[in-house]
Amino acid sequence: MLYKVRMKRLNIHMIAALLLSLLLITSAGRADDLQGSDVALLLELSAPVPTTLEALVLKSSSYESVEGFASYYAPRFEGRRTTSGHRYNPEKMTAAHESLPLGTVVRVVNPVSKQEVNVTVTDRCAPKSFHFIDLSRAAAKKIGLWGKGKIKVVITPLLEEKLEEPA
Repeated sequence: MLYKVRMKRLNIHMIAALLLSLLLITSAGRADDLQGSDVALLLELSAPVPTTLEALVLKSSSYESVEGFASYYAPRFEGRRTTSGHRYNPEKMTAAHESLPLGTVVRVVNPVSKQEVNVTVTDRCAPKSFHFIDLSRAAAKKIGLWGKGKIKVVITPLLEEKLEEPA
C-alpha cells in the first residue's frame, strides 16, 4: 500500500515538474521572465497534499514505515531484564522488536484512532512472518491497544533520539 502511495506522489511530482518546464519554455524560453513570487507560487501549488494517514506515516521519518501488528507485554515480565540490560517497567514508553537496533525510537500509530506513541526499542521479541512490535502497558494504553490483545498499526523508526545507557 505504501509503495502505491509513493508512486502516486512520484507521478504528481513528475507532472508538476513537466508543467513548470512547459511554462518556462512558453515564456520565451527564459526563466528570468517569471517573477520570483510566481515561481514560488507554482512550486507551492504543485506540491502534493498528503492524506491524513500519509501525514501520520511520513511524519518526521526518513526510514521506511511498515504496517504491522502490535500487542503488549504480559504483567509477568515486570522487573525482568530486557535484552538492552534495562529492567522492564510497564509505565515507561518501551517496546520489543525482532530486528530494529536496540535504542531505536519508533513511532507507533493506530490508523483507526489516529493515536500515536513514540517508544524506545529495549528488547527483542520472537521472529514472526509479519511486522510485529510488543509495547509496554503505558504505550499500549496511549494508542488504544490496552485490553484488545493485538491491533494493526503503522511502525516508523525515527532518527532523532537515542536510548541512554542502562544503569
